[in-house]
Amino acid sequence: MRTRNAALVGMVCAALAATLTACGGGTPEDPDKGTNGVGKLEATVIQTKARAAARSAAAVHLSGNVVSQGRTYKLDMRLKKDGGMGRVSSNGSTFELLRVGDALFLKANKAFWSHDAVPGQGATGTPGAATPKPSAKGDAAAAADKLDDKYVKVPAGDPSYQQFKGFTDKDVLLDGLLGLQGKLARGEHGTVGGVRTIRISGGAGNGGQLDVSLKGTPYPLRVQRAGGGGQLELGGWGQDFALAVPEKKQMVDYGKQIPRTG
Repeated sequence: MRTRNAALVGMVCAALAATLTACGGGTPEDPDKGTNGVGKLEATVIQTKARAAARSAAAVHLSGNVVSQGRTYKLDMRLKKDGGMGRVSSNGSTFELLRVGDALFLKANKAFWSHDAVPGQGATGTPGAATPKPSAKGDAAAAADKLDDKYVKVPAGDPSYQQFKGFTDKDVLLDGLLGLQGKLARGEHGTVGGVRTIRISGGAGNGGQLDVSLKGTPYPLRVQRAGGGGQLELGGWGQDFALAVPEKKQMVDYGKQIPRTG
């Protein structure tokens, strides 16, 4: 009986030897074995490499939530150097953005435009044509009907142009999202979407966290922004996609200024 128990203990220890140091004093497996080696670097170096990889990539797909000035934005964007496309939701409103070079387009449904919509110039659909501001709900509803599910070109001089463009500008958006605050520290190994990662954090985690790929190029795969500023996942690095200006039948041109909404 004693011999049988000893044999059983030996079998259990042998089965666990790959992951446990007990039953024989083995050494734990190197978590960076077979990786790109970034996990062994200092946190500041990891951040530098991740941001450089993000900037040099031809394209990226990002999705998640961003909190800015007390407002939460849900993003699902595909971006590259000469433009981007995707969907933004906030406070119950959803709209789509498309940018091809400097040409920026906004598309939304009737509910979006009917919320305090106040068309400016070009409300007849003719570029530059001036139209009085609607003073009745019927006028606003008519404008919303016209804009429903259509692309509206956002003029470069419109007050909202830079704000909307920021959602479609790869370098600007990523530079703002990937910055960590406070002293950087290297954290735990983990996985994001099945890819092995190393985590770095700023300010003991209060300044944001960044999970960086340990496979191939050290792309950032997940970012948790400081102060509860939201979380985003990033993928599709370098995967190109087509961008094209909408056909004329899909557009409404408001001239110098797009309608105002709440």
